[in-house]
Amino acid sequence: MAAFATAAVASLAYYFVEFPDGYGWLGLLVCLYSLAAYGDGRRSLVVAGTGTAVLAAGWLYAAADVEPREAIGWVFFRIGVSVMSIALGESVRSRRVIAADAQLRAELAERTREEEARARVDAERLRIAREVHDTVAHAIAIINVQSGVTAHVLDKRPEQAREALRTIEQTSSRTLREMRAILGVLRGDDDEPVPHAGLEQIDDLTTEARAAGLDLTLEVDPPEEPLPSAVDSAAYRILQESITNIIRHAGPTRVTVAVNPGIDHLEIRVTDQGRPALRGASRSRPSLNGAGKQVRGGRGILGMRERCQLLGGDFQAEPTPGGGFEVTARLPLAPTRSRL
Repeated sequence: MAAFATAAVASLAYYFVEFPDGYGWLGLLVCLYSLAAYGDGRRSLVVAGTGTAVLAAGWLYAAADVEPREAIGWVFFRIGVSVMSIALGESVRSRRVIAADAQLRAELAERTREEEARARVDAERLRIAREVHDTVAHAIAIINVQSGVTAHVLDKRPEQAREALRTIEQTSSRTLREMRAILGVLRGDDDEPVPHAGLEQIDDLTTEARAAGLDLTLEVDPPEEPLPSAVDSAAYRILQESITNIIRHAGPTRVTVAVNPGIDHLEIRVTDQGRPALRGASRSRPSLNGAGKQVRGGRGILGMRERCQLLGGDFQAEPTPGGGFEVTARLPLAPTRSRL
């Protein structure tokens, strides 16, 4: 802007003192182009337009008595070229601004893609962690109980010990298959499909629970239509983790498992009566904080709560007045947005 002002004043002074027309105005055109191309847009255009109008008036006034009259055409030529310089500079500036905006949008889109990819990786990591926890915790609980039974009755009742060892073999074999499938997902192997955990496996789950010493009563109402895959898997994992917690924390006790499909939701309720020595007393297994989240002894309840909330469902886990424990989950059959 300072260069343009200097060139404009020099141009007006040059022609007002009636120096002969020459090519000194070329520097003025460069200043006009630079003002429009490297200025800040609107204000620069206003300054350049106003300056050009003042210059045009001064040039016309200085050429009022020029002879021959045809020579005044050079004045209009200077005015036209000045306007063209401004237009060219503005075009360059606009292209530069558009390119900068496009680059900014591209960088923003790239950051957004990276954040979305990172969020997907975190979600997949959490899902795999839950699968590993549920699979391993349940298997270890069953194996722990059955190995204790085997050690206790090995000499006196070998048939019962043999049956416990068979249960250990079946449980460990199934767990190894599930773990192999999960690790295959982590490695990116597509040779073996990942087994789908669902309520069709509930009979195997209850058989293992009864073998571990639970007096389990199963109350299942068959759904009128097949359950969505996500709901079916979450329901099974919640039942599995609930039974695992009972085996770990309460031991042999009476358990009621109820699965009731409704019109728009699936309700799951697992209730145990607690240890015989603790019945009639309040039991704090497992410990919960004020928000109903598990604070020690594992992440089982937290994992069940996350499974429910990822589907938009409700989850409750609390001691019962008789010293037992109850887990209740309501899963919508049309999963909604996560409320985590």
